[in-house]
Amino acid sequence: MHAHEVTLFVCGDVMTGRGVDQILPHPSKPDLREPYLRSALGYVELAERASGPIPRPVDFAYVWGDALTELERMRPAARIINLETAVTTSEEAWPRKRIHYRMHPGNVACLSAAKIDCCVLANNHVLDWGYRGLAETLDALRAAGIGTVGAGSNAAEAAAPATIEHRRGGRVLVFAYGTESAGVPRAWAAGEARAGVSFLDELSPRTAEAIARQVGAARRAGDIVVVSLHWGSNWGYGIAEEARAFAHRLIDAAQVDLVHGHSSHHPKGIEVYRDRPILYGCGDLLNDYEGISGYEPFRPDLVLMYFPTFDASTGKLSRFALTPMQLRHFRLNRARGLDVGWIEQTLNREGRALGTRVERQADDTLVLRWA
Repeated sequence: MHAHEVTLFVCGDVMTGRGVDQILPHPSKPDLREPYLRSALGYVELAERASGPIPRPVDFAYVWGDALTELERMRPAARIINLETAVTTSEEAWPRKRIHYRMHPGNVACLSAAKIDCCVLANNHVLDWGYRGLAETLDALRAAGIGTVGAGSNAAEAAAPATIEHRRGGRVLVFAYGTESAGVPRAWAAGEARAGVSFLDELSPRTAEAIARQVGAARRAGDIVVVSLHWGSNWGYGIAEEARAFAHRLIDAAQVDLVHGHSSHHPKGIEVYRDRPILYGCGDLLNDYEGISGYEPFRPDLVLMYFPTFDASTGKLSRFALTPMQLRHFRLNRARGLDVGWIEQTLNREGRALGTRVERQADDTLVLRWA
């Protein structure tokens, strides 16, 4: 890597609650309030029925599997995830919500095992266990030395960027926002004296300009700016014109270097606009959905690690590597053979209208190409 280049690791949803939490050293009480299953252990049983026995308890690094080797190989300057679970022992489940995710605070070391720098919290599960659950989540992550963004004790704290200082002497600034289209309740929006998430009520020129002002107030020369958005539905490859126009405005008006979109449970098409990447949906990276049927055409077991590299002096994308993984036994394993081919074909199909394609390398990684 050249001295003036900065590589990031980003991904979509990391859900280490529920079934995953049950196989870690300090599982939460397994009781659920879901119509489908009443115990988190049921998700472990579904996965074992599909793929075979899962050891219990596992060590904190277990769930990352082959991803740890890939992170060491790529040596990203910052590691950014969307943490799709509360980290709490709270029993104050948010009323009239069907699904509640939580990981025991004693298991937060599973995030430290991957040296995560920043957890995006502007999503539809961070307040699953109420305001006490949010406060405990923030405390647990900060005590572990992991930055947070997109949620806080008030609107100012929720909107404040996470700042990651990296070994090349620069900074990565991460801003994060949640939207109703991804299931974030409007009631969760942080207020002047109310805890909650940094909430976007619309994808409009007005909100893009507001983000531009926030970015402008924090940015220094040489910073890489990431705007992380929890938006859109869980399934389907379509990209709303409203979302695409908003992503372009963030790059035009706020000079954002990476639009980091998530919520979809599978990877969506990638765009590069004015030499800045737009990830409309990264897909999940970790979850406990193994063994759940009904979405096989989307191959939700196949996931991606994203490694965009930027010229720090200009913010322009210089190259973009992607590493395909397969979720099996609640663990990330390198994808190989026909599975990599499936991801390659899917990204090329979805990227055609966006002006991008991927090329498969000899080691079964992918490289993004753009016009």
